Amino acid sequence: MKFFVAGIGTEIGKTVVSAILTEALKADYWKPIQSGALEDSDTHTVRRYISNSTSVFHPEAYRLREPLSPHAAAAIDGVTIELSKLIIPETDNHLVIELAGGLMVPLNDTDLNIDFVQQSGLPVVLVSRNYLGSINHTLLSVDALKQRNIPVLGLIFNGETTPASESFILNYTGLPCLARIPLEPNLTPEVIARHAAALVNVMEVN
Repeated sequence: MKFFVAGIGTEIGKTVVSAILTEALKADYWKPIQSGALEDSDTHTVRRYISNSTSVFHPEAYRLREPLSPHAAAAIDGVTIELSKLIIPETDNHLVIELAGGLMVPLNDTDLNIDFVQQSGLPVVLVSRNYLGSINHTLLSVDALKQRNIPVLGLIFNGETTPASESFILNYTGLPCLARIPLEPNLTPEVIARHAAALVNVMEVN
C-alpha cells in the first residue's frame, strides 16, 4: 500500500499522523518536498518517533531553505519544482508520502500539490483538526479530491475532539474515520507505538 498523507491546512499534525501510520504499517516514509528546518526536517522527526527496524526513510526530492510555500521557497533558492522530478521511491514495502502543506498549495507557477497526487494515481489519507472553520476546510479538501477522482482512504482527526463537527463531516462525506488522535503533550516513540497499534487492523483492511 502506497498513499499520501494530506492535511486540510497548516499545523494540522500531518507529521505526527505520518509517524503513526509509518509505525502501524512498518512502512517506508517519504517527504518529497521539505521547506525550511533542514537540520530538523519532518523526515528527522518521523525517524525519531519510529520504533521498528523495517522502515526506510527516502531522501527528499527538494530541500528548500525557507519555511514558505514550496513555490516561494523554491524561487528564493533559484530552483523550479518539476512534477517530473517527484518520482515515487521504488520499494516493496508500504509507503507513506507526506505532502508539504495542503492540497491546493502551489509547487510552481502552474502545479499544485493535488496535481502531483493526481498524477501519481495513489490514494489519500486526509488529516483534519477541529477549529473554527475546519468543517469548511475539510469539506473543500474532500470535494477537491472527489472532483479529480482521487481515492480517499478515510479521515484522521488529530487533536481535541469536537463530536458535532466530526459527525457532520463523516455523515456528509460518507468517508470512514480511520482514527482519532488526541492531543499528546509529550510525544515519544512509545506514544506513537500505542496509537499505531490501534491503527494496524484498520489500515490493513484499507
